[in-house]
Amino acid sequence: MFDYYIKNGEINIKKKINKNIIILYIVFSITTIVFFPTINSKLVDNKIIINLNEADKISEDNYDLIIICPVSFEKLVQPLVAHKQKYGVKTYLATLDEIYSHPESRTGRDDAEKIKLFIKYTLDNWQIKHVLLIGGKVGQLNRWHMPVRYIHLGNSWEAEILSDLYFADIYDKNGNFSSWDSDGDGKFCEWFYNDQPEDVFIDLSPEVSIGRLPCRNKLEVFFMVNKIINYEKSYQKGKSWFDRFIVVAGDTYPELHNPKWIGFEGEFYGDLAIENMSDFNPIKLYTSEGGYLDSKDISNPLNKGCGFIYFVGHGCPILWTNNLPNSTESADPFRITDIFMLINFRKLPVCVVSGCHNSQFDVDIFNYFDELKRKRAEYPMECWGWLMTRKTIGGSIATLGCSALGYTKEDKVSFAGGINELEVSFFNHYSTKNHEILGDVWSEAIKWYINTYPVDWNQELTNDNWIDIQVASTWVLFGDPSLKIGGYQ
Repeated sequence: MFDYYIKNGEINIKKKINKNIIILYIVFSITTIVFFPTINSKLVDNKIIINLNEADKISEDNYDLIIICPVSFEKLVQPLVAHKQKYGVKTYLATLDEIYSHPESRTGRDDAEKIKLFIKYTLDNWQIKHVLLIGGKVGQLNRWHMPVRYIHLGNSWEAEILSDLYFADIYDKNGNFSSWDSDGDGKFCEWFYNDQPEDVFIDLSPEVSIGRLPCRNKLEVFFMVNKIINYEKSYQKGKSWFDRFIVVAGDTYPELHNPKWIGFEGEFYGDLAIENMSDFNPIKLYTSEGGYLDSKDISNPLNKGCGFIYFVGHGCPILWTNNLPNSTESADPFRITDIFMLINFRKLPVCVVSGCHNSQFDVDIFNYFDELKRKRAEYPMECWGWLMTRKTIGGSIATLGCSALGYTKEDKVSFAGGINELEVSFFNHYSTKNHEILGDVWSEAIKWYINTYPVDWNQELTNDNWIDIQVASTWVLFGDPSLKIGGYQ
């Protein structure tokens, strides 16, 4: 299909992809089997009619969850609002039209800032805890259903990158609105690697948890709403498969490239995650033990169901993999085509994927005609992380991953920190800190990381500080931040 190699933590494509794989990918997209939802809805003249009871609506001015979507998705999202309120999660649905016309939003310089100002208003006045953004690109076009924020953490690979943390970090340490643009030039979180930052005093600490469903059409919205509803109302914790914790890992940085890279890094962090998730039955798929050599070594146990799955290794928008022990050779990648073939039905895990660009959700098939973007595998119809989440007969209920390069401690002079420590903190906050709401686990892990590796903006900063900013700001959550992990009893 294509040839690739891993160098300095990056997956490099060596040959042009066979055009047949694009055709196969499109066929899979069109012919994916779907389940229709069990919400109170019906089809009339090929239109979806949603029935909401008056009792499902709330009048209180304090809310737990704000859902933001374009007007075109509003009716499809209403069943999720009703479901949340049924379980005591006070929910407000705001359309982009409402936000853009809101007095608190009008001063925003662009649509993304208008959304952030509206979130600030709801935080100040309604004490919200979670924000769900619904919308990604408009199909394969270079337009968005839901605005995004590109930040300018530039490096030799990419000049700007996606960050949803921008929408969650409302205030700086002094209690002022955090614009992420202290020099006011319209470039946000501007800091080029090897230079000093142009935007400063960004504390990165989320005041709310943020999740995104980067749906590209109404059908994806329809299925994701149903997927979340079915997961939460089924009480997954009471089922034997939920207690399974799958960890897929290998030798992320072979020692033959650097004498400091001792041991099998992916497996090391996999073991730390397992140690934190002591109430779960671990299923180790390690290259050193022969547990992960082929993509079927992953899909077969995943099809049996698990509460969580952790991929520790290398990635790009179309695949994930890791190295064999102290070798430049890798195990057979787990590709987007492998995700299409999953049949774990409603046995849905929370997926944490450690790899560069697995959650880069601005990809599209037209990138195939751009030589550089084709080389970087930015041409699928959707990225690995989103496909894993929105899969209609399985996949995950939520996926956490990197929207850009996923830096690890091996990329830092201090040899401490990196994305793997953030991921292990996520498992620690879920299992040992007893956080059961997905967005709470995400936000607490972010806070732990930035408190453990703080940036002192008042002194000359280093590339290590730059990496810590990137690690926190590009770790995105595809899923409902108010999700009750394991569902309601």
